[in-house]
Amino acid sequence: MTARNELRLLPWSGPEGKPCYLSTDDRRGYMPRLADNIEAVQLGTAAELLEQASETLDDQDGDREEMRRLAKELTGALRDVLRVATSRGHLLAASEPHSI
Repeated sequence: MTARNELRLLPWSGPEGKPCYLSTDDRRGYMPRLADNIEAVQLGTAAELLEQASETLDDQDGDREEMRRLAKELTGALRDVLRVATSRGHLLAASEPHSI
């Protein structure tokens, strides 16, 4: 749930790669659920790529093109995971009670 006047960073980019934000207190609405589902997919993809990367790096016969493709996919996954972590960090900070 976003606190009043808090925006949620969404797990996708807008035009020209700019961040997209959502302003709502309704966590059960369509957009918050869509964002949650996309975040789950992004985290799952990152976990699968991490496993694949470990296997590929252990393979002494891996070719250069395969390594290049894997590095590109890992870069995208890391970008997605960083966006999810940033978004969730903002959500946690917004939900913490402020001490005076």
